[in-house]
Amino acid sequence: MAFDFSGRRVVVCGGSRGIGRSIAIGFAAAGAAVSICARGEDGLKATAAEITAHGVTAHAASCDLASAEAIAAYIPAAAAALGGIDVLVNNASGFGMGDTDEGWERGLNVDVMATVRASRAALTFLEASSGASIVNVSSISGYRASTRTPAYAAVKAAVIQYTTSQAAALAPKGIRVNCVAPGSIEFPGGTWEARRTSDPALYNRILSSIPFRRLGTPEEVANVVMFLASPLAAWVTAQTVVVDGGQLLG
Repeated sequence: MAFDFSGRRVVVCGGSRGIGRSIAIGFAAAGAAVSICARGEDGLKATAAEITAHGVTAHAASCDLASAEAIAAYIPAAAAALGGIDVLVNNASGFGMGDTDEGWERGLNVDVMATVRASRAALTFLEASSGASIVNVSSISGYRASTRTPAYAAVKAAVIQYTTSQAAALAPKGIRVNCVAPGSIEFPGGTWEARRTSDPALYNRILSSIPFRRLGTPEEVANVVMFLASPLAAWVTAQTVVVDGGQLLG
């Protein structure tokens, strides 16, 4: 069943590449006006052009999502460009992998606090919308222990938990909040494409842990995000949907 987001206004934080790019383009292909932000200008320009190619309004802005001030400026600008906000997707990650202060700070500032701050900044606009929703993007790392990426796993667990608190707080306002937890996703220029050659032992270990014997695609995650933001999920809130091809079973 095709999604129809005609007339809807969607903001994707962390929307220039990978999963975020596919989410933004998926919404645009379904008729939504879309705003994206990220730090890289080249990726923003390329993705904005892909959004516009679907005949919808595109807005793109450089934004350091670790900065409260940058988020406070970006969200109102996106709302002004789109004429409001119906859907907010919090997709950005600082990819703080290790157990270092830097890794923890990157994860907490981007994965957690950008989700909190963008949601807070968008609230007035979401309240003015009918059928508004927030979709947060976490990871299956938030469901299990990780000696390789402890900071990343911990902040992704925080995003899953925060989703439930957000959902409880915003339900009286008519705003649904859900989350998607992707498994290992491979795309050009992404971490897993690089690991295929730089660390084939790790890549093949992850590959063998997935029952379908392949990594996921960004489009497969985007489809679930769009479902959660659509009227088809009108009675769904506070949920985290795992999109991993059974990777957690391994």
